[in-house]
Order: sequence, then C-alpha cells, then structure tokens
Amino acid sequence: MVTVTEIAANKIIELRQKEGLTENYNVRVAVEGGGCSGLMYNLDFASEQKPTDMIFEDKGVKIMVDKKSILYLAGTELDFSDGLNGKGFQFINPNATRTCGCGESFAV
Repeated sequence: MVTVTEIAANKIIELRQKEGLTENYNVRVAVEGGGCSGLMYNLDFASEQKPTDMIFEDKGVKIMVDKKSILYLAGTELDFSDGLNGKGFQFINPNATRTCGCGESFAV
C-alpha cells in the first residue's frame, strides 16, 4: 500500500487544479532504474489505468502503481515539504536501504 500525508494530498489536489486536470487524473508513482543509488522515483499525473496497476486511495487521492514498482514501494508514504531544506515531494520508503543526498534515488 502507498499512502500520502495530508500536506501531500493537498498539494496534489492543488497541482491538479492548477494544471487544469479533472479528477479523472490520478497520481502515478513508479520506480525506474537510474540515479546515483540505482533506482529513482517517478511521479506524474495519469488518466488511464493500466491492466497491471494497483490502485490505492488515501485522503481523497488515488494513487496508481504498476505491479513491478509495488515491490519497491510497499508501505511507502508520499510527503511534501516546502521548507528551507528542500521543496517538493518526498518518499518515506521503509524498503530503502540507502538513499542519495537529494532523496530522488534509492537502493534496496
């Protein structure tokens, strides 16, 4: 399961509205090869569900995760920070054994 914090849910809804997207657009979270630690997160809006997607809903936000990525993302919480130490979405991933300094890539 993938969850979102209240602040991340609010930011997702705000961004979706700002981009003029309807509520049919959900958040797609995926894991791809790359980055300094070997795996990177990919976060985007998508309107079409793929046959192998798993759908999670938390705090009014639907999250689509493909079958391969859920192996790396199970139990992950999506957060958002706009403080001085960085701005943007952050993944709190209990499966990550190592992350890079920017927090955009990880290893398991």
